[in-house]
Amino acid sequence: MEVINFAERDSLVSRYMMELRDVNVQNDPMRFRANLCRIGEIMAYEVSRCLNYKDVAIQTPLGPCVCRDIDDKVVLATIMRAGIPFHQGFLNYFDRAENAFVSAYRKYKEKGDSFDVLIEYLASPRLDGKTLLLVDPMLATGSSMELAYKALLTKGNPQAIHICSVIASRQSVDYVKAHFPEHTTLWVGAIDDEVNAHSYIVPGLGDAGDLAYGVKD
Repeated sequence: MEVINFAERDSLVSRYMMELRDVNVQNDPMRFRANLCRIGEIMAYEVSRCLNYKDVAIQTPLGPCVCRDIDDKVVLATIMRAGIPFHQGFLNYFDRAENAFVSAYRKYKEKGDSFDVLIEYLASPRLDGKTLLLVDPMLATGSSMELAYKALLTKGNPQAIHICSVIASRQSVDYVKAHFPEHTTLWVGAIDDEVNAHSYIVPGLGDAGDLAYGVKD
């Protein structure tokens, strides 16, 4: 499995990552959502370079022309709710992609920090033979991503998988390598070394869903 870490080379992603992490900028939810969207757009462009293309004959006002277009059938899937602005960035570029949505949330047990991840909602087209882009801003342990993927597999088997996250932990990268097919590519804006007792990435950026949409009760 190939892992592509945007933090290994400076780019505009570096600036947007800085603002996403900065507590002095995080108090602006609109900017937080916009930066998730921007990183999604940049990742979408980079992923597009790995897809299959075909010749397409078109007619310009001055004559015929052979152009190139994506030959893959792309399905863009996200885990609600934090994934929605990130998803929109990808959709801005893959504007003809089919879309899938999965709800995954933590159900904490009565005592301690332990929790189960529950899947309650799935809306997806058929995935057989298609290219699946599974996008979610935070990849802390990898278990939510795996459960979302297993739920999506009830709709068929994709031919290629691209997992895209803004921040991943080192632990989750190892988990994805161990639990996803070989034809998976992992794209991340940065990889942090620590996951705390609450299963949050450290230094990370906090709760992406709360920062984008407000604190939940």
